[in-house]
Amino acid sequence: MRAFWTVVHRWVGLAIAVFLTIAGLTGTVTSWDHELDEWLNSSLYHTDSRGPFKDPLELAARVEAADARAEVTYVSLNFEPGHSAGFFVEPRIDPATGRPFALDYNNVHVDPVSGRIMGRRDTTAVSLSRENLMPFLRTVHYSLHIPALWGTERIGYWIMGGVALIWLLDSFVAFYLTTPRRLRPRSTPPTQPHRKPATWWARWKPSWLMRWSAGGYKLNFDLHRAGGLWVWIPILVIAFTSFSLNLYREVFYPVLSLVSKTTPGPYETRQFARLGQTIAARLDFAQAIGIAGEEARRRGWTTPLGGIYHERRGGFYNVSFFPPGGDASQGGMGLSNLYIDSQDGRVLSENRPWHGTAADVFVQLQFPLHSGRILGLPGRILMSLMGLMVATLSVTGIVIWLRKRRARHLKPKPRARGVAKA
Repeated sequence: MRAFWTVVHRWVGLAIAVFLTIAGLTGTVTSWDHELDEWLNSSLYHTDSRGPFKDPLELAARVEAADARAEVTYVSLNFEPGHSAGFFVEPRIDPATGRPFALDYNNVHVDPVSGRIMGRRDTTAVSLSRENLMPFLRTVHYSLHIPALWGTERIGYWIMGGVALIWLLDSFVAFYLTTPRRLRPRSTPPTQPHRKPATWWARWKPSWLMRWSAGGYKLNFDLHRAGGLWVWIPILVIAFTSFSLNLYREVFYPVLSLVSKTTPGPYETRQFARLGQTIAARLDFAQAIGIAGEEARRRGWTTPLGGIYHERRGGFYNVSFFPPGGDASQGGMGLSNLYIDSQDGRVLSENRPWHGTAADVFVQLQFPLHSGRILGLPGRILMSLMGLMVATLSVTGIVIWLRKRRARHLKPKPRARGVAKA
């Protein structure tokens, strides 16, 4: 049985090693994506203007007025002194062709005091420029930056989600292979004193140890085996949350709904328009913001409105509540959301951290666990180090396979029967 699982672990590991190396290295960097992006692009994020902020919808109107091809889909609703206001846009439909206009940007930074447009960039671009580096690495991390194919932009998500699920299952196989073999009873020669049988832990203990002075192949092997044991629990968390986040609508949420009570929202229940098509809104941003603000007061929420996103393919507004700067620093558990129907203004559902059924809270935990933000700064440091560890385990696994493959090829082949000796 152990031989069978050894073969399974070997070939499964080789099949997903490149994907895990990419995800690990990009994850190490994107744990600090906002901080690094702001450092690399200070001209987009920082402003010297001081004074009263302009109305967010006035700023959104300026963004659209600067380019009639663009429609604002995300509006920042509160601002930080010295920081720009971020807006996202999508192309409008060209009436001449019936297809979306071609835009070379989707993100606009505006001075919230003067209303000056500070810069534009395309966060979906395949580029290593300063403006696009962090968005590019972040997209590679969860979807390999695979473009939309066959009418869906989910191909990359499916690949990385499938890799994560295989990785999760293979992690249990790897753990099993480190455990000691069952000892067979063996008689002690009469000339030798009777030895006390080694305990199970004594036989497993070497799997946890690093032979730092051994160097070469032995050290590489220990990095793979002992290193994997020491980080096994975080590996399970990362693998599971990678699967749940990437295959959320396809697998995770439907299965969770079968075994536990969930409170579905529009992302789970709405029929989205096909890629490239939109559902025309009857309510504008101002109306949706007014409804969300009144509903928040009725529910006793005290956190200010932070941003509003128009999901044009789903036909609803996603209104988020967070203090200035809170969207980047607090992660998923720090945000509350109200979902407003863009046709009739109905409140479709809410999302509040630590509220709802046990399954709802479990869903909320997926991104904070994956990013480490659930533990604050120490958690983010841990996940950054884990990214390096995932890449290390993948590379050392490949090295082990190459060394064993080379050894098999160099091993002298047995002589054929019937050949006379020289």
